[in-house]
Amino acid sequence: MFYFVVGLMSNKIEEVSYMRVISGEHKGRQIKPVPNQLTRPTTDKVKEALFQIIGPFFEGGNCLDLFAGSGGLGIEALSRGMDKAIFVDKHPKAIHTIHENLRTLKLEARAEVFRNDAFRAIKAAAKRELVFDLIFLDPPYAKVSYQDLLEEISKFDLLAINGLIICEHDKRKELPLEYSGFKQIKSELYGSTTTITLFEKGDIKYE
Repeated sequence: MFYFVVGLMSNKIEEVSYMRVISGEHKGRQIKPVPNQLTRPTTDKVKEALFQIIGPFFEGGNCLDLFAGSGGLGIEALSRGMDKAIFVDKHPKAIHTIHENLRTLKLEARAEVFRNDAFRAIKAAAKRELVFDLIFLDPPYAKVSYQDLLEEISKFDLLAINGLIICEHDKRKELPLEYSGFKQIKSELYGSTTTITLFEKGDIKYE
């Protein structure tokens, strides 16, 4: 199976003293958030629900974690069986935190970390002819166009065949039923603010 994951977080920032790996090889291990609340970390509750939908475990593959923040989503994917993850963020403190979390879990050999703009990172990945089984998008709330990101990923064909897009977003944000070849197949509200919406590229079906 191949997956493409999109995160669109609420503009409300929660107090998070630490996060944890939910399941897999590093289950229960703590990872640090980015200091000074520069990013909006995905809560453990939402992260667990998200991975129950898309996995919960993987038999190898590569993932791309754009707008990575602390790296929590990419690290969770590695813990659950992904072979390699590429982490991208433009904030220096986020990059430092990702490196620190990877060192703590001894995952450096299975990861690449880049300080870069997301659109430039997409083009750089295309130049390397990389294809990803799992892609996370979690741009700053209301500051980056999801349509533009999806168009770029579609244009450069970074997603493997039979991909799945999973959007984590504020419940007030409505995502299109179809866009850039992706078709919405599932949307559920988690808690009082967060919706997870799935888009399909291929023949994968979820009940």
